[in-house]
Amino acid sequence: MSNTQDELYYKVALSLVPGIGGTLARNLIAYTGGAEQVFSEPLKALKKIPGIGELNALRLKDNGVFERAEEELKFIEKHKIEVRFYSDKNYPRRLKPCPDAPIIIYSKGNMELDMQRIVSIVGTRNATDYGKAICEKLIQGFAERRYPVLMVSGLAYGIDIHAHKMALNYNIPTVGVVGHGLDKMYPSLHADTARKMIQNGGLVSDFPSKTKIDPSNFVRRNRIIAGLADATIVVESAEKGGALITAEIASSYNRDVFAFPGRVDDIYSKGCNRLIRLNGANLIQNIDDLEYFMGWETTDRKKAVQPALFVELSTDEEKIAELLRKEGEMFIDQISAELQMPGSRVSALLLNLEFKNVLAALPGKMYKLK
Repeated sequence: MSNTQDELYYKVALSLVPGIGGTLARNLIAYTGGAEQVFSEPLKALKKIPGIGELNALRLKDNGVFERAEEELKFIEKHKIEVRFYSDKNYPRRLKPCPDAPIIIYSKGNMELDMQRIVSIVGTRNATDYGKAICEKLIQGFAERRYPVLMVSGLAYGIDIHAHKMALNYNIPTVGVVGHGLDKMYPSLHADTARKMIQNGGLVSDFPSKTKIDPSNFVRRNRIIAGLADATIVVESAEKGGALITAEIASSYNRDVFAFPGRVDDIYSKGCNRLIRLNGANLIQNIDDLEYFMGWETTDRKKAVQPALFVELSTDEEKIAELLRKEGEMFIDQISAELQMPGSRVSALLLNLEFKNVLAALPGKMYKLK
């Protein structure tokens, strides 16, 4: 193996260890320095790492995981799967700060997971004509605006698949987050749509190949649907359903949540109406409302803003400004980690820079230079 393949081998192997989820995997890497070092760490030292214990330490020493990793690498190479590990630069920047972000994600297609604007559209599996019409009108609006936007959903029956199809119709990039490996498509009826999405978007999963279809996995994938996006939009939902779970997760990530209202006696609007009533989502009726809440431009021409000139900045403010000049948009957690400053200190500095008209605050605790 080359160095790159060798590195990927250990990353995949770590993700396959039973009992080691994203949180523990990140903990292991923080203590040892990398995926390869995790496996070379002595058993005694592994046991002492918080959260690992004897059972998980023994699992990390089981050679069976390496055999499975070799199989997965062959699948990745054969099917041209892209792998994004938590510590890699190509790991989605919106997903990374989420406390339960997967340690690894697999993707297939032609996608930009750090696009300037990303929305998740979710809803009931029993989509009505009303819900379908909302989907089309919203996505048509994105196409008319002509600004870059990625639409994410779950390729499930109902609102999900209709949103993907409308995105394809209007040439909007769309990504489906699935609850299984990329070696299959469930439901199989959506395989043709999934194939078309590969050309302008694609498929994402945190499950390896040969993962069995399990209902709990589809709930688990909802955190990725919510974590990839700036905003989650619930089109239709009954009082209970996966769309409401996704909305709750998005809210826990401090992301914006929106819902379309419906008639009070419509079964598949009760979930949306309840979200709005309990302040779990902002009410929107069209794309104009979404843009208003998100602060997005509504025309191709941006207003010319004279940047602040000759502003006196402290040493730490200069560091933040220089980082944003280099990276563009960044979450507050990313700035804190990159500059190795406490979050409270970074928050105060960002506020000062806002007052000085040097940077702008974006939805989801993201910042960029003006």
